[in-house]
Amino acid sequence: MLWRGRRQSDNIEDDRSDSGGGIGGGSPGQFRIPIGGRAGGGGSIFLVILVVLAGWYFGFDPSTILGGGDGGLAPGGGEVTDNSGGQDSGAGAPANDEMKQFVATVLAETEDTWTGIFKSQGLTYEDPKLVLFSGQVRSACGFASAAAGPFYCPGDHKVYLDMTFFQQLDQQFGASGEFARAYVVAHEVGHHVQNLTGIMSKFDQMRQGMSEADANQLSVRIELQADCFAGVWAHYTAQKGILEQGDIESALNAAKQIGDDTLQKKTQGYVVPESFNHGTSQQRQTWLARGYKSGKLSDCNTLSGPI
Repeated sequence: MLWRGRRQSDNIEDDRSDSGGGIGGGSPGQFRIPIGGRAGGGGSIFLVILVVLAGWYFGFDPSTILGGGDGGLAPGGGEVTDNSGGQDSGAGAPANDEMKQFVATVLAETEDTWTGIFKSQGLTYEDPKLVLFSGQVRSACGFASAAAGPFYCPGDHKVYLDMTFFQQLDQQFGASGEFARAYVVAHEVGHHVQNLTGIMSKFDQMRQGMSEADANQLSVRIELQADCFAGVWAHYTAQKGILEQGDIESALNAAKQIGDDTLQKKTQGYVVPESFNHGTSQQRQTWLARGYKSGKLSDCNTLSGPI
């Protein structure tokens, strides 16, 4: 990806020198890229909760998704080891480090793309903030650790990212390349688009009274749509001539590596389909590719029909 020298977003909040403190308040609604975790027993521990309202809106114990428990970034909720030599190592990282510049550039590209798309539909796009943190962070959706992976909080319109996730994605799960990392950011921004357009509220309404298995399937649909939206962004990014050979393949491989079935096979040796809440590897690749090929939001309707 030819990103150097392009505009960088000012909507970056670098909190890597702040450990995050204790558990904060707010609603437990976080839309994550999952890495690791296990299913079974009580269902999917790293379930992506679709929350707009605060408190105990859905009648569950938020401790199952807060504090970096079983649904962690590393298998079994393990800690992330930083082998970067300090460049993007979290607390104490230089304010002008290259990885921060990369993330700021990707965020700027999403801002430009979605501003144009919204304008074409007579709407105004509100830029999200992207918070860089190290280890743990407090948001309007509560407390989260790096083990949970990147997430979007609808309560404060912010994307949260501990950049050690990129190392884990590359070194442990075989999803390397700059555009694989760009896809991660674009996916979370896709959740922001869902929030702005009222799609999240619609999903929340549909979830009411559902069984856990049915709610998981609904979560799959919203995650696949975020993948498709990331593909739409990639479509317009390619038109600018800044993608290089192998970039799209890199993003598609990342989508494959973080599919529910692939993750469960790696972390526990078997799959539990009823616990899927992000989609299979094939589904994630399919919807990312669909958005990329068409560039049309109308081709990202995962609310109805087969997925």
